[in-house]
Amino acid sequence: MTGGYHTHWTPLPPIPAIASTTVQQKGMAMGEDLSAAIVQVIQATRVDLSNEKAAQEQIALALAAAGIAHQREVRLAPRDIPDFLADGVAIEVKLRGARKMDVFRQLERYCTHERVQSIILASNLSMTLPAEINGKPARFVSLGRSWL
Repeated sequence: MTGGYHTHWTPLPPIPAIASTTVQQKGMAMGEDLSAAIVQVIQATRVDLSNEKAAQEQIALALAAAGIAHQREVRLAPRDIPDFLADGVAIEVKLRGARKMDVFRQLERYCTHERVQSIILASNLSMTLPAEINGKPARFVSLGRSWL
């Protein structure tokens, strides 16, 4: 391509469905099971780290391929719209350029809602989360890790 920047994204092979009975047999609660499955799927997915909407679309495809039912951009309140909601697990995708404290405050707001039972931040930001936010389990997934 002349005079511009061109990238080519090649989709990964489908991710096998994750059987919830396997994790339930290990004694984990259903919400923890789903959060763990979602983290596994996202960690195994190489996403476009230059465009947040493209990254969200690729994560949506990976969740669907893994058989994880989810909704996009569920409005919890006028200002509170997580990127995904999967049976009580809110998933927020943030790429470089986002301010860490703003991201954390956003996650705190999401965790005040009854529909949110746990939260996952999928990001290429260099940050950590506490084990819980407002009493709800919180997990961080590094989007850059799958590229290593």
